[in-house]
Amino acid sequence: MLTRRAALVSGAATLGACALLPSSGNGGRLSERRIGNREITLTAREAKVALGREPAPLWLYDDWPFPVLRMTHGESLSVTLNNALREHTSIHWHGVRVPNAMDGVPYLTQTPVQPGERFTYRFTPPDAGTYFFHPHCNTVEQLGRGLLGALIVEDPPEHYGDDVVLILKDWRLDEHGRFLPFLTDKGAAQAGSFGTLRTVNGRVQPAIDLAARSNVRLRMINADPTRIAEIGIDGGAARVIAVDGNSVAPFALETWKLGPGMRLDVIFDGDKARLLDYFAAEPVVLAELSAPPVAGRGSPVYTVPPPDFSDAWHHTLELGAGVAAADLPNPQPIVLPDGRRIELADSLCLAQGAFWTLDGKSWPGRDHARLPPPLFTLARGQKVVLDIANTTSRSHPIHIHGHTMTVLSASVLKRPIHRADTVLVLPNERVTVGFVADNPGNWMVHCHVVEHQETGMMGWFRVS
Repeated sequence: MLTRRAALVSGAATLGACALLPSSGNGGRLSERRIGNREITLTAREAKVALGREPAPLWLYDDWPFPVLRMTHGESLSVTLNNALREHTSIHWHGVRVPNAMDGVPYLTQTPVQPGERFTYRFTPPDAGTYFFHPHCNTVEQLGRGLLGALIVEDPPEHYGDDVVLILKDWRLDEHGRFLPFLTDKGAAQAGSFGTLRTVNGRVQPAIDLAARSNVRLRMINADPTRIAEIGIDGGAARVIAVDGNSVAPFALETWKLGPGMRLDVIFDGDKARLLDYFAAEPVVLAELSAPPVAGRGSPVYTVPPPDFSDAWHHTLELGAGVAAADLPNPQPIVLPDGRRIELADSLCLAQGAFWTLDGKSWPGRDHARLPPPLFTLARGQKVVLDIANTTSRSHPIHIHGHTMTVLSASVLKRPIHRADTVLVLPNERVTVGFVADNPGNWMVHCHVVEHQETGMMGWFRVS
């Protein structure tokens, strides 16, 4: 029997020894570009990439998986999405407290970007941190085909020996390297339809070259639609410095359950190590890390004091299983905070089956074209405490748009008080979070196991 610190197995379920991407001489690292105070265009389109025996039709930004966009805190972002896909899309800036019109949720914050159309996202990120971006349209397929990237907002005083983005994502492929269905009723009704090819930065067990052997910042992003990983590092020393991009008082990393949509930043010191997933019968090697004997410099920690929730409004947000119909009126135009009207369609997307509920109601379809009433309405500046009560037998990473929560307590999985935009709620667990409703607009809250999201566990609230 293997133990966590015993000899490890390669464990990754692969369709062959080949990596997802051809070698580019960058030591398993992703391509990056600086975008602060610059106007850039990202074109969403199909590109053939050899995932297995045959090239597979991935959907990518600018023909390359997982672009990393970097900027400095205080700089502005201007990204024009050019849609060259065959269906509508959008960009949601996951974890960023954007203005509501920039949140990228079709019919709730913007009209969808149709094939051949463009839409420009402009905002100045209010916080430094590790974020990522992905569509909020047909998410299970668009994300499943690889349409995503990382957004890194650096705090100016940061100095590291190295700063490396690690994106975890599986691919659902058959034995010939062709895509399997992205959503299945069996998977959606349980823990999700898992991928068959496990990758980090689009490669199977890549060897990641580090520029230093001390003070290396590893920014881990779980961009998979389904899989929860229990992250650990074997070899060297690692301490957690941020959760979902929000700094914490550093603590040693043993393991951390990283659900879909969640991020974890650690400082690593060592010359060789393995990135592992312990959430399996035997540990799975995700990547290998190696560094030259070069030292790095220290760096300050970016912190935000937690708010006082003593006078907050309390609400229990129940995560449920089963079908409960939403009380839907006839589709009515929605008026956004900036005065724009969005005409809602009543037949754009049909529900594929509703297996999950949020506050006793199931989202009415696989897109946002029919909006149920808001779960609740908050006054701007109101303090909120949510008791997220999971009454199901499955885990749910709950993501909130436009705001950052303070995770105050949990009944099962113990963790320090920290700030996050996505919190993992284990089966039959109760997690208490608080936030200040300081960002006006219409905001989604949903499970980031995307099949759960698209089969019911999604809702929205309004800050007026």
